[in-house]
Order: sequence, then structure tokens, then C-alpha cells
Amino acid sequence: MELIELNAKKRETKGKGAARKLRVTKAIPAIVYGAKIDPMMLSLDAVEFVKVIRDYGNTGLFFNLKIEDGPDKTVMLKAMQMDAFSLEYLHVDLHEVDMDHSVTVMVPVETSGVCPGVKNGGGMIQIIRRELEVICKPVDMPESIVLDISGLDIGDSIHVKDIDLGDSIVIPHEVNFTIITIVPPTADDSEDSEEDEEDLIEEDDTSEE
Repeated sequence: MELIELNAKKRETKGKGAARKLRVTKAIPAIVYGAKIDPMMLSLDAVEFVKVIRDYGNTGLFFNLKIEDGPDKTVMLKAMQMDAFSLEYLHVDLHEVDMDHSVTVMVPVETSGVCPGVKNGGGMIQIIRRELEVICKPVDMPESIVLDISGLDIGDSIHVKDIDLGDSIVIPHEVNFTIITIVPPTADDSEDSEEDEEDLIEEDDTSEE
């Protein structure tokens, strides 16, 4: 787990009007809360925060939050609100974490290896879940869950019960849902292949004339 440094300032005012004034100054209203602290209103530098999201994504982020005139805190990104039209960040929720206690985070899914069902059978990899919820201590949180697809043929799948992340990481689930499956080529692909083959035959016939 990487702690990303993030700067913040305390703010006293709240409400829509105060939030608009903050955003005019290129700041983002934020709040940090936790089991052992009272909620604290903050503001984040918009340029700095956008750069962090651009560099690290927006899932499973932990910060060393450096509050001006306040104590540093270890926090995780809990939620973000964005304007649907301008794509500006409207508000950020941060949650203080205890490094000795488990947290629930979303972790991206990645694949490794060459899939025989794709290479030899013309199938397609269908990723059903691109992120998985895990419960673990912050120090044990993986950057991603890498699934080996080198043994999968058409019709094969990887389910949540197939994943073993060790005793320190739990993937909560009530059903054995599918994460990745290898599907056969579509009918359109087959028709395209047949048309390509017919075109080649016609070209051969023409060349013989």
C-alpha cells in the first residue's frame, strides 16, 4: 500500500454558497471523518487532487493527509462527487483509518498470460467484474488482483471462489459469481471469416483467367 501525500486546509463555512466560493478559487470542499474523530471540514487544492486522480486512479487510494495548522492523518478516499457536465469535482469524502484494523476497499482486476481459447479458438475475454471488494488491513491491500488466464479455453470461467489472496485478505460474497469468462466468437465474426474466404476464392479464380 502506498501513502500518497495530500495537502488540505481547514474551513469553517459550509453550505452551497460557501462551496461555490471555494470552487471559484480552484479548491474542492472536503470532509474527513472516522470512528474516533469528529467530522472536520476541509478544502483541497483542485489542481493537486486532479493530478493525484490522473496518476493513481480513483479506487483504493490512501493518503497521508497534511492539514495546515492541524495534525497529519492517514485517510482513505471514500467518495467523490462530480459535476456531470463540467466534470469538476464538487466534494470529496475522506475516512480516517486505523492501520491495525481492516477496511473495505475496491481493487481493480487484471489478467495475465495468453488465453488458449482466444489465441487458438478465436474466442473473446469477457471481464464481468473489473473491480472486486476486499476486506483487509491497509498494509495488506493489493494494488490489483491479477488473474491467470493461461489455462482457459472457450466456455471456461473464473469465479470468486477460485481466487486465493491468502488469509489476510477476504473477498466478501454470498454467491459464487463469475469474474471472467471466455466466450466463443460471435456469428458476425464467423460470417466475416466466410466472406473473406469467398473473396479469396474469387480472387484466385480471376487470377487463373
